Amino acid sequence: MPFGAELAEDDRIRFRLWAPKAAKVDVCVEGKTPFRFSMTQQDDGWFELITHDARAGALYRYQIDDGEKVPDPASRFQPRDVHGPSEIINPSSFNWVDESWHGRPWEDAVIYELHVGTFTPGGTFSGVENKLEYLADIGITAIELMPLSDFPGRRNWGYDGVLPYAPDSSYGRPEELKRLIQSAHAKGVMVFLDVVYNHFGPDGNYLNVYAPQFVTGRHRTPWGEAINFDGSHSRAVRDFFIHNALYWLEEYHFDGLRFDAVHAIMDDSNPDILVELAEQVRTTIGTDRHIHLILENGDNEAHYLRGENTDRVSWYTAQWNDDIHHALNVLLTGETDGYYSDYGVNPISQLGRCLAEGFAFQGDYSEFHAAKRGELSAQLPPLCFVDFLQNHDQIGNRAFGERIPKLTSAEALRAAMGVLLLAPSPPLLFMGEEFGATTPFLFFCDFSGDLATAVTNGRRSEFASFKKFCSPETLAQIPDPNAEDTFERSKLNWQSAAESAHREWLNFYRDLLLIRRSLLAPHLKGTKGSSAEFAVHSKTAVTVSWVLGDAKLLTLIANLGKDAAGSVLRPMGDLIYSNVPVNSGPQIELSPWHVAWFLQR
Repeated sequence: MPFGAELAEDDRIRFRLWAPKAAKVDVCVEGKTPFRFSMTQQDDGWFELITHDARAGALYRYQIDDGEKVPDPASRFQPRDVHGPSEIINPSSFNWVDESWHGRPWEDAVIYELHVGTFTPGGTFSGVENKLEYLADIGITAIELMPLSDFPGRRNWGYDGVLPYAPDSSYGRPEELKRLIQSAHAKGVMVFLDVVYNHFGPDGNYLNVYAPQFVTGRHRTPWGEAINFDGSHSRAVRDFFIHNALYWLEEYHFDGLRFDAVHAIMDDSNPDILVELAEQVRTTIGTDRHIHLILENGDNEAHYLRGENTDRVSWYTAQWNDDIHHALNVLLTGETDGYYSDYGVNPISQLGRCLAEGFAFQGDYSEFHAAKRGELSAQLPPLCFVDFLQNHDQIGNRAFGERIPKLTSAEALRAAMGVLLLAPSPPLLFMGEEFGATTPFLFFCDFSGDLATAVTNGRRSEFASFKKFCSPETLAQIPDPNAEDTFERSKLNWQSAAESAHREWLNFYRDLLLIRRSLLAPHLKGTKGSSAEFAVHSKTAVTVSWVLGDAKLLTLIANLGKDAAGSVLRPMGDLIYSNVPVNSGPQIELSPWHVAWFLQR
C-alpha cells in the first residue's frame, strides 16, 4: 500500500503521506520517549520516512509545516477517534486460517445487511460473530456490513466516515474484525463491506490542511465540492481509493464491496474511476477467489454491470435495485409521496418489468427527477440486480424509521416476500427483518456544537414538504439524530424474537430460503439476459417467466392486492410454493395476496 504507515524490511516502519500543499512534514510518534523526525520531500507532493524508531502499536501524527498535527489519512486504526493519533498496525500479526476459503459463487447469494453498532446490545464485531451460526441456519450466505470507516463520536450510520482505512474503534480493534470475517468463512458465510467513495464526512477531515487537491470545485455533490477524480493531481486521489478497495479485500479477506451512491461520484475521465477500480480489483486478485462488487447507482447505469458474451473484464457484479423496492412499497402501502410518485400510476407493471428486465426506468422519463433516467437492462441476467423490501435507507430515511410491518398487513408482507425470496435475483434482508422486527432504524449520529444543530435542523427540514409534516409541531417530533436515545431505540430487540409471532416470521423466512437453496439456486448459474417475459393481468396481478441457466422454466403468478383478480392459465411445471391452496385444474384463481411458483424440471 503506497499510503500510510507500513512495515518495511528489518522491522523498520515506512511512513508515506501525499501532501502537495505542505513545504515540510514531520512524523510525531508518542510514547515514553516521543520523537519527531522530518520526512523527505519527494516528487509530486509525496513525503516519506523510513525509520527503526517506531514499532507496531505506537501512536503517531503528521505535523504540517511546524503547525497542526493531523492523523494519517490512511490510518489503519484510530483508538482515540478521528481527531486523535493513528496507531501503527502490523497486518501480518493476525493468524489467518481460512486458506481453503475461496468465497461463494454469486448465484448462492442471500445477503443480510446489518449495522454493527445496533445489531447486538454491545454493538461490536464480537457481537456479530456470536450471531453467525443463527444467520447461517436461516439460510443467509452473505452479511453486508454498513460502512466502518472511522467516524466522529461513538455512533453513526457510517456514511460520515473521514478515515477510510480505519475500522471505527467503537466496534472493536482490527483483529476483532478479521476474526469476525474468518469465523464467517468457517460457517460458509461471505462478508461484504459498504464503502463510501463519493464524499468525506463533515467532522475530522484534515485533508484541506495539506492536500486541498483532494476535492475540486469543478463538480458539486449533495455534500459540497466533489472528490477530485478527474482534475489536476487526481492520480494520487484515484490511487487512494483503488488501494482502499484492495486493502479491504486483501488485508481483511472481505468477499466483496458495496459502493455507496456512485451516481454522486463525478468523473469525466476515460476510463472513469469506477471502471479503473473494478479492473484493478479483477486483475490484482485474479480468479482464485469469488469477489463480488455491488453498486448503488440511482442513475441505473446498466453499462457498469456484468453482461454475457463479452470479452471485457467483468466490472460490477450487481446493483441494488431501488425500482423494485419502490414499486412493491406502493403496492403494499399506497404511499405516493416523494420518489414514490414515479411508481403510483402502474406499480404492478413496473414490478413485472423489474423482475423480468432489471430496472423499471430504462431511459424512461421520471416526473420526480424531471429527466430521463436509466439505461436498457433487459439484456442483463437477473443476477445483476439485488432485490429487497427493507434496507437501511428505505427504513432510516423515513422520519420515524418505521419498518414495513408497521406500514402494511402481515398477509401483504408475506406475499411480497414470497415474490422476492424466490425470484432469480439475489435477495437482501435488513437486520431483524427475518423475525419481523418492529424496532425502528432511525437516522443517528454523534456530532456536537453548531454541526449537531445544523444536522438536527436539516433532518427535520427534509420532511417539511410532506403533507403529514406540514406543521412545526409535527416536525419537532422527528427524533434528534444526535440524541443518544435515538441510537438506543434503533438497536434490535432480540428478546422479542422469542415471541410466538416473531418465531412465525422466522420460520417463514427460513422455509422460503430453504426452497431457494434446494430448488432454485442449483439452476441459476448461466441464466442469461433477455430470457424472461412478464404479463400484467390487472392493477395488482402479474405473471413472470424465466428460462434459467440449465433451460428450466421458472414461473411466478402473483396478485399483490386485497381483492381477487380473476384467473390465469396454470403454468407448466411443478408447483414449488404457494401461500394459498392451488387446485389441479387448468385455471388458477388469483385470490387476494396470492403468490405461487412453478418450476418445469
